[in-house]
Amino acid sequence: MQSPTSMSAAVAVKPVPGAESRSAPAAAGGWLERRFKLAAHGTSVRTELLAGLTTFVTMAYIIFVNPSIMAAAGMDQGAAFVATCIGAALGCLLMGLYANWPVGLAPGMGLNAFFTYTVVGEMGYSWEVALGAVFLSGVLFMIMSFTRLRGWLLNSIPRSLRFAMGAGVGLFLGLIGLKIAGIVVPSAATMLTMGSMLEPPAVLAGLCFLMIGVLSHFRVFGAILISILGVTFIGWLLGIVEYGGLVSMPPSLAPTLLAMDVAGAFDVGMISVILAFLFVNMFDTAGTLMGVAHRAGLSKADGSIENMPQALKADSTASVVGAFVGCPPVTSYVESCAGVEAGGRTGLTAITVGVLFLAAMFFSPLAGMIPGYATAGALIYVAMLMMTGLAHIDWEDYTDTIPAIVTAVMMPLTFSIANGIALGFVTYVVLKFCTGQTQRISPALYALFGLFIAKFVFL
Repeated sequence: MQSPTSMSAAVAVKPVPGAESRSAPAAAGGWLERRFKLAAHGTSVRTELLAGLTTFVTMAYIIFVNPSIMAAAGMDQGAAFVATCIGAALGCLLMGLYANWPVGLAPGMGLNAFFTYTVVGEMGYSWEVALGAVFLSGVLFMIMSFTRLRGWLLNSIPRSLRFAMGAGVGLFLGLIGLKIAGIVVPSAATMLTMGSMLEPPAVLAGLCFLMIGVLSHFRVFGAILISILGVTFIGWLLGIVEYGGLVSMPPSLAPTLLAMDVAGAFDVGMISVILAFLFVNMFDTAGTLMGVAHRAGLSKADGSIENMPQALKADSTASVVGAFVGCPPVTSYVESCAGVEAGGRTGLTAITVGVLFLAAMFFSPLAGMIPGYATAGALIYVAMLMMTGLAHIDWEDYTDTIPAIVTAVMMPLTFSIANGIALGFVTYVVLKFCTGQTQRISPALYALFGLFIAKFVFL
């Protein structure tokens, strides 16, 4: 998840002890061995398949959560469900076949909420134009991944702001989850206040959140998925969820297929939106991939990471491909670490995840039954995980700390990831410049500073 969206780029992981010296078990011969180098990675077909199943179960909540969020933007929920499955599957297949990495991909958490509640809801753009912005951000990400621009920009953005972006997306996502559940409601006097905690949606959303926390503590397989389905079942027992079946042919993808309005996204007001999609996706991807690489023993003795450029190219390409079917940015999921812990080491794990996402398309009636309060509980839990990035900020240097806090806090307070990023970057440049730390301001930061100032002045 991103996120999970998707999760924060600040997820801390440790290398698997002895990964480099692990003896290779007998691996299947033939094409699979030649294509994925199973023996060289110390794995087997059976292990890779089980690892893929493990990753899929930890990620499967996205097939329920993403369609409900996208439907709030006006998209057909059935088509959004199929698009989620296809976008995730294509991303996983790209990662497995091109990069040979055991990483699952799916529409990014946080970015999907930004798509619906800010770009469409607050800014008033159509979801077709928002998809056009996703496409353009994906194209920029691809260009950067296939050139040296990616490394230049990654190194130009201060570490504190990278972590703050992930945490801010978490706060933004958490606020949306609380709003959906009715735990936080509008107030004329204070703008926000607590809703009634006796209403079934609030109670069941809170129950889902707590279930996930408890099950995750005990490392229960598929904690988020179990909790979502469990709370849905309770809702059915209470008569507030209507049973609609479990299996059917997939809904039509036609309402979202090739529906993106790229021309409409060439609007001055969309610049900050495209940059927000780009930055969050890029930094979240980099952090997730590095974390999974260390766990999977893909780090070499010289510090380089096996096939890292290919993994970044696969991830960026997935965002472009996902936009064609109707997905918000598709990104690598940190839940892939669960599959790595189960022994996944190659792209066969990712391909297994992709095939399972395709199979999930036949469970659209189940997806349609999942109530908003069940997905809200998952959103709140994911939000808490994403905020852990704040622990990696240097709290002793206020010229680092203050911009990071501005970035993170202003995302939920302005209900916009783009505004949070812009305000954080402007604050960073001003504080560093006025305190004589101009050497800490890269040319890229000066350019972004000018761009964001122009946004606030003219838009």
